[in-house]
Amino acid sequence: MKSSQYSIQRRSHVFWLETNRMEIACLDLEGVLIPEIWIGFAEKTGISELRATTRDIPDYDVLMKQRLKLLRENNLGLIDIQEVISTMSPMEGAADFVAWLKERFQVVILSDTFYEFSEPLMRQLNFPTLFCHRLIVDSGGVITDYKLRQEDPKRQCVKAFHKLNFRVIASGDSYNDTTMLSEAEAGILFRAPSNVVEEFPQYPSVGNYEELKKEFIKASDRELTL
Repeated sequence: MKSSQYSIQRRSHVFWLETNRMEIACLDLEGVLIPEIWIGFAEKTGISELRATTRDIPDYDVLMKQRLKLLRENNLGLIDIQEVISTMSPMEGAADFVAWLKERFQVVILSDTFYEFSEPLMRQLNFPTLFCHRLIVDSGGVITDYKLRQEDPKRQCVKAFHKLNFRVIASGDSYNDTTMLSEAEAGILFRAPSNVVEEFPQYPSVGNYEELKKEFIKASDRELTL
């Protein structure tokens, strides 16, 4: 461990002992650290309806049923999506941001993606902890359904972290992140569309990782630096 990293972690540890409440950073994945997978797949296949995300359709069940219907109609399966994902990279600066954040906070990614999609991109982010969902796939590779880890999973995670005596700072970009932001001690919108920013003016909205770092520092109870 580098000496600078050690000093940061040591100072944080001393502070946590004094306050008896550790801090955890919760991040959305798609749109915050990696490109939107379904948009990338839509561009590859030319199926424009697959571009829809929770920014467009807040009801996740409605959105996923639309996606699965389109996959069936176009004879596309899991391997087709995974092939596109294998060509994708995290957003520019995302890996460095995650590394910076991990030096100062415990970090958990709370996402509505699927474990069957995430591995190549999480590898490029050095595998931060990820809580997401599962796909149900038949023997022929056809995605027949999906299984949520639980209802309203991002909010429920924040509630669980509170029970473990964590103070939570959360960041996301879309409607499905807002319950997580509202449950956390501090919420930050990152590159959110104007309709989300306008509907949730209580959260600071930033457009790059340097600004996001500053908001995490501002939201922390500890004396942190860039």
